[in-house]
Amino acid sequence: MGMDVPGRKTSGGALRRAALLVTFALSSAVAAVATIVPANNAELLLAKAAVLEPVTIRVEEAVLPSPLSYVREDRMQRGDTFQRLLARLAIGETDLRQLLRLRELRLLRPGTIVAAEVRAGAEHEGELLWLSFLGGRDTTVRIERVGGRLVASEQRTQIVTRTELKSALVRSSLFAAAEAAGVPDAVAIQLADVFASDIDFHRELRQGDRFSVLYEMHSVDGRPLRAGRVLAAEFTNQGRTHRALGYAGNYYAADGKNMRKALLRSPLELSRVSSGFGMRMHPLHKAWRAHQGVDYAAPSGTRVRAVGDGIVEFAGRQGGYGNLVIVRHDSRHSTWYAHLKAFGRGIRSQARVAQGDTLGFVGQTGWATGAHLHYEFRVAGAARNPLSVPLPAGTPVARQDMPAFRAHAQALTAQLDLLANRQVAALE
Repeated sequence: MGMDVPGRKTSGGALRRAALLVTFALSSAVAAVATIVPANNAELLLAKAAVLEPVTIRVEEAVLPSPLSYVREDRMQRGDTFQRLLARLAIGETDLRQLLRLRELRLLRPGTIVAAEVRAGAEHEGELLWLSFLGGRDTTVRIERVGGRLVASEQRTQIVTRTELKSALVRSSLFAAAEAAGVPDAVAIQLADVFASDIDFHRELRQGDRFSVLYEMHSVDGRPLRAGRVLAAEFTNQGRTHRALGYAGNYYAADGKNMRKALLRSPLELSRVSSGFGMRMHPLHKAWRAHQGVDYAAPSGTRVRAVGDGIVEFAGRQGGYGNLVIVRHDSRHSTWYAHLKAFGRGIRSQARVAQGDTLGFVGQTGWATGAHLHYEFRVAGAARNPLSVPLPAGTPVARQDMPAFRAHAQALTAQLDLLANRQVAALE
């Protein structure tokens, strides 16, 4: 007796059985192949049987019908005209002329993605069914065919907000590192602002520095719309790591200390120092003179911000300073902003300003050979070096708010730690 399955006896006449059937379709025929599986290693029998059966193929049934319409998307490029954009969407001449008369089309801006459904077929080729794009003020503009007319409407856009966690390595500049990591410029600007009191991005940024950032990203229909707030961030600069956690509109270290000093280190978000504090050869007078501030090179029209809360003590023209704003922050500290092209809205004597408010715009009024900002930092009336003077500390988290802050900070810290552990694992 033979044994083909453990524990089950079979007779010698039942040793062979069909095990595999393979069907081939070739030239409108089907071939069926049956293979006999050997009962054991001693038997090497193979039997084949082929059965041919004709199959009729209807080609007209295998071809999909032509679509009645199709949807296209295109992006409005810089320098585009409405007519060129609509032509790329294959919108017919009749509807194109009607669209160009709609005022809602004027809401289109470079970079905006436009979607349109257009009819196909000789009879209705190029006839627009609908067109939509994101307009201003977080609205969606939709143009639809109603009878023989195209009617436009504007509706509130459904915006979805999610968080993104990314890291980057600095090789040349903050913005280049952010771009390489897919971090929006708006987030990079916030990072420079958050760490402005601890890192001088004009002089101290080094190749090999790195940062991690948790931020909001707003999207519509799965497409990124714009970046939101930075929720938490970590920046390692020259081997020193700084961590900022967002809470109640401000940023704090893990112990509750305010990341922002009462005064920012620089009145410009990003620029370079063209002339430092101390003695220098004056570019106009060609003589050695004490330079009582710092000059920041920046394009004409660059925004100049208040480094801290205070009251405008002077706003007007003053000799070699040209257009000048003086802000008094407290009984000891004041800051001077000179050579301005123009003043910010509402900037006048006795006006109250907050840290970050626009005081004016970079220019070259007064004794200036080119567009730059002359910035002075004074303590009790005496000029001090703005790049090295100790800055007064900001207000920490209130004692009664510390339990809520710690709970909030724990969740943010866990996400930054998770990214840091991934980076270590990748390096190992």
